[in-house]
Amino acid sequence: MARLIYSAAASLDGFIAGPGGDMGWLTAYAGEPNPAAERLLADTGALLVGRRTHDGDDPNRDTDAEGAFGGQYDGPAVVLTHRPPATAPPGTVFTTDLHSAVAAAREAAGDRAVVILGADVAAQCLEAGLLDEVFVLVVPVLLGDGTPMFPRRPGASPVRLESIADDTPHWYRVVR
Repeated sequence: MARLIYSAAASLDGFIAGPGGDMGWLTAYAGEPNPAAERLLADTGALLVGRRTHDGDDPNRDTDAEGAFGGQYDGPAVVLTHRPPATAPPGTVFTTDLHSAVAAAREAAGDRAVVILGADVAAQCLEAGLLDEVFVLVVPVLLGDGTPMFPRRPGASPVRLESIADDTPHWYRVVR
């Protein structure tokens, strides 16, 4: 079964987007080779994305690098939303239920990984016990405000993570 991996580029103070969903801050740090991100991309069989992320700011809009993984990802995407559009772009499926979205993404991924983009979808997968791994590219910037990598979870129990042994400093497995 395909692993569910939450992948995010995050500022050192824990934000994946600036105020209002701004992703422009990331352009100054993009383009440098990253072997871990390249391994993740090579293992990605499908994306599971929230609607805000799907419709949101792309720092590479209208360039060859537009889209997931700097425009390098070309595959199926499942978008979890309460507002599905009348028609979907090719290769994109819109679902309104978390478990249906995960099942569709896993089926599309086959024996490869499902990469989750979007803090809200990742948090829902974590709370439902579906999230397998967390991969974070820590970017050397302090944003001060914006979308946190994980939304607050008042009253929730701590979630243990264990480092996945390789050359990647911020790739973790969720301990169940």
